Amino acid sequence: MANVTAGGAVTPAPMTKEEKKVIFASSLGTVFEWYDFYLYGSLAAVIAKQFFSGVNETAAYIFALLAFAAGFAVRPFGALVFGRLGDMIGRKYTFLVTILIMGASTFIVGILPNYASIGIAAPVILISLRMLQGLALGGEYGGAATYVAEHAPHGRRGNYTAWIQTTATLGLFLSLLVILGCRMSMPTEAFDAWGWRIPFLVSILLLGVSVWIRLMLNESPAFKKMKEEGKHSKAPLTDAFGNWKNLKIVLLALFGLVAGQAVVWYTGQFYALFFLTQTLKVDAAAANLMIAAALLIGTPFFIIFGSLSDRIGRKPIILAGLAIAVITYFPLFKGITHFANPALEQAVATSPIVVVADPTQCSVQFNPVGTSKFTSSCDIAKAALVKKGVPYSNEVAPAGTLAQIRVGTTVIDSYDATGVAGKTEVSLGHGPSSTAAPADPKAAGASFEKAVADALKAAGYPPKADPAQINYVMVVVLLTVLVIYVTMVYGPIAAMLVEMFPTRIRYTSMSLPYHIGNGWFGGFLPTTSFAIVAATGNIYDGLWYPIVIAAVTFVIGALFVKETKDVDIYADD
Repeated sequence: MANVTAGGAVTPAPMTKEEKKVIFASSLGTVFEWYDFYLYGSLAAVIAKQFFSGVNETAAYIFALLAFAAGFAVRPFGALVFGRLGDMIGRKYTFLVTILIMGASTFIVGILPNYASIGIAAPVILISLRMLQGLALGGEYGGAATYVAEHAPHGRRGNYTAWIQTTATLGLFLSLLVILGCRMSMPTEAFDAWGWRIPFLVSILLLGVSVWIRLMLNESPAFKKMKEEGKHSKAPLTDAFGNWKNLKIVLLALFGLVAGQAVVWYTGQFYALFFLTQTLKVDAAAANLMIAAALLIGTPFFIIFGSLSDRIGRKPIILAGLAIAVITYFPLFKGITHFANPALEQAVATSPIVVVADPTQCSVQFNPVGTSKFTSSCDIAKAALVKKGVPYSNEVAPAGTLAQIRVGTTVIDSYDATGVAGKTEVSLGHGPSSTAAPADPKAAGASFEKAVADALKAAGYPPKADPAQINYVMVVVLLTVLVIYVTMVYGPIAAMLVEMFPTRIRYTSMSLPYHIGNGWFGGFLPTTSFAIVAATGNIYDGLWYPIVIAAVTFVIGALFVKETKDVDIYADD
């Protein structure tokens, strides 16, 4: 696996045929597993309509994001279950089981009746399947990364494991391509009705290929040697987390590496997609194409940074990616707005929206269970703007006054829906004109929403991004920059996590921090950021979540995490 010179220096040998097979088989199987997992995220808007149609549109989308996040929530538990098995019975058979669970769960989503057919059972079953997928993925990544790293020669682990790091992005890329192919081959109505099921059903073919490939693999040499010597762990969970020496490393791996890596990953790939489609109102097919182009351009950088980490170290590359992301996220996303929806940017600049209200009458505009009734004048005003997906700022009004929406020089008085008849007033800068609102809250609501819609239209706020005005090249350039940040933090991290822990408890030890970081800190990013935007009205405020997490991770990593590239992973401890 390596050549030793006369002076004792170790130089990497060329990749053998067996090593190439290990990397190819592990990576291809993992691509398919990520494909299965990310189909749901890529189709969140359609899933919301199909399985959460029992609540209002905004709540349905948040429900869909929460169901997406449910798969991430259980990933650490999958890491514990399958990590333990991987350290006891072997890497190969454990991640063969995980892909069977993942593939079967994805296929069932493709045939699952929707809410209109079976009612509340549909979202309940859907969330259960998402949790099974999360459990499977919790055991998959650690197994694949450990398996490849334990086949890699010293001095090449960054390069070898970087191929595993490409799989999440390639899985997302593959899911986007399949979805695009389906969207472009049928009318939108047909895709929304039944065509969205095709990508899920196709996964059964990918499952067959993945299982066939993985059955041809041999057990990792490090685990095989350890088991033959009788040194494998009989109680991996106790050895990994009941020992402070190892637990301390687990915590440093989580808070000094993985948490920041996770939020950069999900911001650069998933939140960017949600921002394009939900905030900037870019057509879903166009947004998917631009994200796919950025992924295609950026993916080789996983290998570049993984290989570079073999020479200069894992830590400096990961920390550099975190620092650059923290500094540049706001200007990058503002740039995406400028090039993807210039009409929205112009409208915000010339006719900013302000909600003038008594703050004691305002609730947080986040209603994940769809049961809250927004009846105060402030809540009604903000709910109308959230529904339209337009940004706004807040201004304090005297206590007890009705809220107003100001769109440039246009002023719209809100109303109180507690049963007291109010009025809806619209002024165009030349003095108010009033119309008495009917006592019926529904009629008052219709009148108010029409007034808001008319004011937004007059101020130039677009209902959706104009394809003719989108600068596709520049949007792809900015999205590619976000993907390159992802490759910096993600490319070297598999090798680093493997090198931080001893062979006998490696699968368990590295899997837990990885999946808490990516499952919880990363997986909940779209939902959390979406909620922050809904609460504040500022379309960029959702970026504070990844920025703060990445900044904290940078500080902890810089101060306490040690470089690992020269670690002997065959050592007993």
